[in-house]
Amino acid sequence: MKQAIIIRTDLKMDKGKIAAQASHASVAAFIESDKKKSDEWLSEGMKKIVLKVSSKKDLYDIYKEAKSENMKAVMITDAGLTQLKQPEKTAVAIGPDDDKKIDKITGKLKLL
Repeated sequence: MKQAIIIRTDLKMDKGKIAAQASHASVAAFIESDKKKSDEWLSEGMKKIVLKVSSKKDLYDIYKEAKSENMKAVMITDAGLTQLKQPEKTAVAIGPDDDKKIDKITGKLKLL
């Protein structure tokens, strides 16, 4: 079991902003996840992988693909009040779910 967090790199967010957006995504996906899967994930150490995409379109494509596979996925929108000048889609989290199911969707992405 693992969770995948996907971050947009085209926004040029600083490290702190990336950490905050990844955290928002992880928690939101966990809250929406199936209890059995989330309990298993917790018991196994909460494995996560953080990956990158270079555009909003790529972020949406990953999100839509996860949803089409009936996986829990959340999209995070930053309010645009600090580093970003307007509201922006910044991150997606998928799972927790079976490693192979997540890899099927995210396997082509590179580590952040």
